[in-house]
This record gives sequence, structure tokens and C-alpha cells, in this order.
Amino acid sequence: MPPTPPRLDPDRRRRRLEVLAAVAQAKSRRAAQPTRSHGARLRELIAMRRRLVN
Repeated sequence: MPPTPPRLDPDRRRRRLEVLAAVAQAKSRRAAQPTRSHGARLRELIAMRRRLVN
């Protein structure tokens, strides 16, 4: 029988679950936002570079 890993203490386990929930929420929020088209993103990057050069 393989040895079982030690259990995390309750506070550490709770914090870990909170972090995992926050990451999952951030991912779902990002997925819900409409993505910009490739051309629009490219134009935005070109405009930003022009602003930095001038």
C-alpha cells in the first residue's frame, strides 16, 4: 500500500481553494468577453508604436 501524502491544514486548504476559485472565475470572465479580431489588434499595436516613436 503506497504512503498517503500528508493532509494540508484546514486554513491552508481553504486558502488554496479560494485561489483556485478566483483563477477559475477570472478564466470564465475572460472567456465571456468578446475577442478582438486579429486586424483590430494589429492596428492598435501599430498605433501604439507610432505614439511611442513620436
